[in-house]
Amino acid sequence: MSTEEQTGHYSITPRRVSFDWDGTPLHWIPDEPVATHVINVLHLLLPAGERWFVKVFKEALPMVSDPVLLKDVKGFMGQEATHSVQHSHVLDHLAAQRLATEDFTRHVDFLFEKLLGETPPFNAPVPPGEWLRFRLSIIAAIEQFTAVLGDWVLRAEGLDRAGADEIMLDLLRWHGAEEVEHRAVAFDMYQHCGGSRLPRYARRIEGMVVTTPVLLWLWAWGTAYLIRHDPELAGRLRYSLGEHNRAVAKGLLPTWRELGAAIPRYFRRSYHPSQEGSLRRAVDYLATSPAARAAAGAVGRAALS
Repeated sequence: MSTEEQTGHYSITPRRVSFDWDGTPLHWIPDEPVATHVINVLHLLLPAGERWFVKVFKEALPMVSDPVLLKDVKGFMGQEATHSVQHSHVLDHLAAQRLATEDFTRHVDFLFEKLLGETPPFNAPVPPGEWLRFRLSIIAAIEQFTAVLGDWVLRAEGLDRAGADEIMLDLLRWHGAEEVEHRAVAFDMYQHCGGSRLPRYARRIEGMVVTTPVLLWLWAWGTAYLIRHDPELAGRLRYSLGEHNRAVAKGLLPTWRELGAAIPRYFRRSYHPSQEGSLRRAVDYLATSPAARAAAGAVGRAALS
């Protein structure tokens, strides 16, 4: 990665994209239902999760005194709001293909709206400022993984070789590119609002320690749910580590090492997410993404009208 990528400032801009799902099959990676549904868990988690990101950041906006960070945070919020909407449309598409997800997503809604809501759950005696900082640390930890996944999907040639649906690939790569674009914003927001040095660092570590096992559990549970309820499989397949690893070997999913190595990097005191992925790769993809190009064209036409 270039020095410019590490030190230069990059403007975060939402893109009002849209996708036509009419021609996308249920198993959008042909003959690979496990890999398809491992990735489909994103659609189960992100609509509620990214709405929650925006809500928490809105709560924290009065704490932001840096005008550059404030602009980045607002751009981040715009991008995340768009991500939430587009992944919700995929859930509608799954429902139209007889794969209903409400029995799972209501648990995700409960997690973000109740357990991680504006007030601590179960009347826990946590001061409001501390509760807000804890939730900001959770978002920063989640964004560490989304940056890694975003950079992976931009490089995932195995998905192309497997003949993955072009519309779904564009959604994933547009989203992944924007995750790389704004990979440092949640971290910078936490660092700005997170208090003094040692407590701030300890809370950052706590955020990752809490986030990692919960994400792993949700992902395994979500994949098993999708496979179990897949009408085309009709109960003939179960999610297993062996099937998952077979998809990893084909380049259809990121390796465990790639995901796991993101955690000790995050634990370094000197760490900053600008070290993750390639901003150039992300920008290059957004320049060619059919959805992003269509969104830019619509903005240009509106400006001329």
